[in-house]
This record gives sequence, structure tokens and C-alpha cells, in this order.
Amino acid sequence: MAKRRLQADDAKDAFREAVKDVTPLRESGRVVHAPEKPPPLPLQRLEDDRQVLQDSLSGVDAEPELESGDALAFLRPGLSPQVLRRLRAGFWAVQEELDLHGSRAQDARALLTDFFNAAQRRGLRCVRVIHGRGRGSRHGEPVLKRKVAAWLTQRGDVLAFCEARPAEGGAGAVMVLLQSRGAKREVREDDAAG
Repeated sequence: MAKRRLQADDAKDAFREAVKDVTPLRESGRVVHAPEKPPPLPLQRLEDDRQVLQDSLSGVDAEPELESGDALAFLRPGLSPQVLRRLRAGFWAVQEELDLHGSRAQDARALLTDFFNAAQRRGLRCVRVIHGRGRGSRHGEPVLKRKVAAWLTQRGDVLAFCEARPAEGGAGAVMVLLQSRGAKREVREDDAAG
């Protein structure tokens, strides 16, 4: 400790010796102001604005053109109605399912996207998405039901979907027919036969 003090004192002495002949500058009378701080960035508002823009561009809140009634059903334009009838009748076996019970809308969308991307990679043809009936929601309405329908209609790999049969979830789930590798030709051949 004493050695450090001696070194510090020696350094001070050396500095004083080096600047002993220096004369200070005259006072110019100028005031040097501290630089202005930049205004704070409203990061949360910017993130909210970005999310609103993304949602509006992706049609998150847009209601898809669905068949009338409470039962969800969708058929990609250009496909035979027979495809939807077969999906309702259980013609294709359910290969995988996703349960969104209790998920917030934002989380549900991310889960749905990941699920369908994985289903595409695996070449799955028919899946079930359980969105729930909304009994636990604030107003007792199925919040995710319409959102899931809107998200599904936006995906190019979704050929059709319909409300699940009562034994498979009924109004709380949808059966989804996916376009898998080689499925384009298979669906059209099925349509021609039907």
C-alpha cells in the first residue's frame, strides 16, 4: 500500500515538473454547455405500432369467408365440395393434433404456425386443432375459434377445414386437411372420383 502511494506521489511530481513552465489559457468568456440528451424513445409504443401494422397486413382480425352457421368450415377455391364432405365424414385419419386450450391469442398463433410448419415438413395430411369452446374466457365466448379460422384461411397449405365431429371435439376443435408433398395431384384425383 505504501509502495503504491509513493508511486502515485512520484507520478504527480513528474507531472508537475513537466508542466511547470506552462501558462494557462486566458478565460474566453464562452460557456460550454453539456450536450443535449436525445429524447427518450417510446419503445413500447413503437412495438405496439409495429404489432398493429403486422396484424393489419396479415389479416389477423379479418373474418374469413366461412360457411354460414356456427360450425366452422372452409374449402379452398377450386376444390370440389366432395373434399369438405369427406373431411367431415372422417375420410382422412387424424395424424397429429394441437391443443390450444388456455393459450393467449398471440401465443396460440405462434404455436399454430410452428405446428403447421412441422406438419408440412413431416408431410402430414390431416390434423386436428383444439381451440376450445370458450367456457373459461372472460365473456364465455370462444375467443380462439374465429382467430384460428382466420389464421388457417391465410395459410396456403390448408386446403379445407371443418368443425370436428362430436366424438373428436365438436365445436371446440377443427379438422384440417393439408396439402402435403404430392397431395395436390391426390386431392384432384379424389375430386374427380367423387
